[in-house]
Amino acid sequence: MSKQIITPPSLPPPRGFNHGILTDGGKILWLAGQDASDANGAIAAPGDIVAQYEQVLRNLQAVVEAAGGTMQDIVKLNIFTTDRALYKANLKALGKVMKAFFGEYYPVMALFEVKGLYLDEALVELEGVAVIGE
Repeated sequence: MSKQIITPPSLPPPRGFNHGILTDGGKILWLAGQDASDANGAIAAPGDIVAQYEQVLRNLQAVVEAAGGTMQDIVKLNIFTTDRALYKANLKALGKVMKAFFGEYYPVMALFEVKGLYLDEALVELEGVAVIGE
């Protein structure tokens, strides 16, 4: 499986995401929305968006690894937050969490502010797509 980062010169340089990723080969893994639930179904770190984001990425990592992949196989993430201002206020800390899981690689991403998530204590949820090598 190969991946090619697509960065059109007519768009601003991406920071913390990529504009497009072209893949060839591999298996597609559709990642269900993951919130910061722990193994017992309780939201980890109520009120702490950075700690919740880290738990969300651990949950996604568990799914990707169970399918035989790595975090760098994730090509698309949709981020849902209940508080866009809180998310933006914590961008540096959230970026450090991303780098801990992805290194210098970034999937394509979109951010959505939503009225609520399934569990009331959840501040953030991510869902996406991975392409795992043949």
